[in-house]
Amino acid sequence: MLNWVRLFTLNNRYVILLSKKYLNTKPIIMIIKSFFSVLPLLLLFAFNTTTTSPAGVWKTIDDETGEAKSYVEIYEQNGKYYGKVVKLLQREPGTLCDKCTGDKKDQPVLGMVIMEDLKPKEDYWHKGTIMDPENGKEYGCSIWFEDGETDELKVRGKHWTGLYRTQTWYRVE
Repeated sequence: MLNWVRLFTLNNRYVILLSKKYLNTKPIIMIIKSFFSVLPLLLLFAFNTTTTSPAGVWKTIDDETGEAKSYVEIYEQNGKYYGKVVKLLQREPGTLCDKCTGDKKDQPVLGMVIMEDLKPKEDYWHKGTIMDPENGKEYGCSIWFEDGETDELKVRGKHWTGLYRTQTWYRVE
């Protein structure tokens, strides 16, 4: 057996005794200190990743006029994200979507789901649709946070021709 390791039994259990000459505790202490110094960073990172969800209420801003138009609540359902109008800022609450097509035709804009089926991918959400109640048209949609600003949401509606518009929405507390 190696001369720095002693094996003996104590109360019918095997015990290994390392010689003090070969046992250096500095690396073990360094590992423990390193772990506890990195632990707060790991916890902070874990907390930050959970707060980067687009779920919440957002104030929509018209990219042409710069005026606030509505509040949209984005929520998660079955792994996809949806958005519905929860407050109108420039129109009456009873406003109907007269230019919409299909099931949304002549339905109240307030409570209407205008953003659908956004799928998460890495640090953004994509392959969904967004409908503009002003003209009733539907566009491909993707959303993301830019430069780590989780209170500002970039919302891009893309026409099938490749033309797109990007708006910045602001989180409502």
